[in-house]
Amino acid sequence: MQRRVVLIAVFAAVLAMSTSTSFVRGQTPATAPPQTQTGAIAATSTGEHFDPVAATNAYLAKVPPDKKAKSDAYFEGGYWLILWDFLASSVVFFLLLVTGLSARMRDLAESITRFKPIHTFLYWAEFLALTSLVTFPLTVYEGFIREHKYGLATQTFGPWMGDQLKDLGLSVVLGGLLMVALYGIVRRLPRTWWIWGAITSLVFLAFISLIAPVFIAPLFNKYTRLDDPAIRDPILSMARANGISAKDVFVQDASRQSTRVSAFVTGFLGTERIVLNDNLLKRCSVAEIEAVMGHEMGHYVMHHVYKNLMFYGIVSVLGFAFLRKGSEWALGRWGSKWRAQAAGDLAALPLFALLISLYFFVLTPILNTQSRVQEYEADIFGLNAARQPDAEAEVDLKLADYRKLDPGPIEEFLFYDHPGGRTRIYAAMRWKAEHLDK
Repeated sequence: MQRRVVLIAVFAAVLAMSTSTSFVRGQTPATAPPQTQTGAIAATSTGEHFDPVAATNAYLAKVPPDKKAKSDAYFEGGYWLILWDFLASSVVFFLLLVTGLSARMRDLAESITRFKPIHTFLYWAEFLALTSLVTFPLTVYEGFIREHKYGLATQTFGPWMGDQLKDLGLSVVLGGLLMVALYGIVRRLPRTWWIWGAITSLVFLAFISLIAPVFIAPLFNKYTRLDDPAIRDPILSMARANGISAKDVFVQDASRQSTRVSAFVTGFLGTERIVLNDNLLKRCSVAEIEAVMGHEMGHYVMHHVYKNLMFYGIVSVLGFAFLRKGSEWALGRWGSKWRAQAAGDLAALPLFALLISLYFFVLTPILNTQSRVQEYEADIFGLNAARQPDAEAEVDLKLADYRKLDPGPIEEFLFYDHPGGRTRIYAAMRWKAEHLDK
């Protein structure tokens, strides 16, 4: 489960679309001839030259036009939702400032007790409850109505709402603790708070990554050990062969919420778990499961969790520097009107939320690229570990339930945190071409 605990920002991206290409970018000539699925299979079985481009095209041709149109519409519609999420949250943050409601929320928190950390926690609870309530209609459409419309959700409204309330409760508690720490830093270190704030945020991120598999994930899903030796033993054998001393593989009951197939590695410093969801077990062959788990082991072996912490450390420092400059300018100009005089004033929190939303809006293509590169690395590792290129291609086709298979280069750069389906299938077919008869 990769459920996010929202703290301040709404991640956003630049809205754009581009025409899909017919061949893998930068690796095959634009004049490469199309080949039918039958032709690609015949080339393999008769010993003729295996063409990874033709094989890729053959796999993509297996997706019926109506299914492709549906998945394309779902994924492209998500581009607009990114924009609406950003605009909706920005309007809410802005109105909290200009109407003076944020200042009144601060005054209410301060009237209850003199203890400043409690002020911060109470204000955060007010802020999160109000913003969640105002944006709730969009949340219902995006997370419930739309998911059911495209056949990707399995929950009725009651259980879905229960998960949303759990998410909100975690955000109040964990986000409140972070806010208490950050505002304590801002008040005590007015000149260097942005440096120490970035460090604190990174430590907090590492802490959440550490406890999530044990204490957070089980709140939303049930995790059981995989007992089927026909599936478990090849996975554990592949793990041992790649230096992973894994003793168990866990299954997540994701089907209670979604029809999506997925697997992942969570945790670090001893709390790592290799997890596949039950949809993967129900919909995929043993070879396909091995291909997916080889990919997940790639994340572990290549230490992506630690590299992510370093990457987001840089992102945090730059983000807090932006917050410092932006908040000083805005508060100097409009702080008196908003009754928010300094960075340490709780009433200024919507300003910070607005600035960090803008920061991630601009940075989203970079964040997506960082993730996409790691996912491609894991794809290559998985191909070498599982040695199942055709199974990998079949799994990539199953991901077409909710991912556009053939994006254009600009589209992929802006919106994709995983490689596009064509890119992934071509990588598998290229691997196959290099290993035929070997």
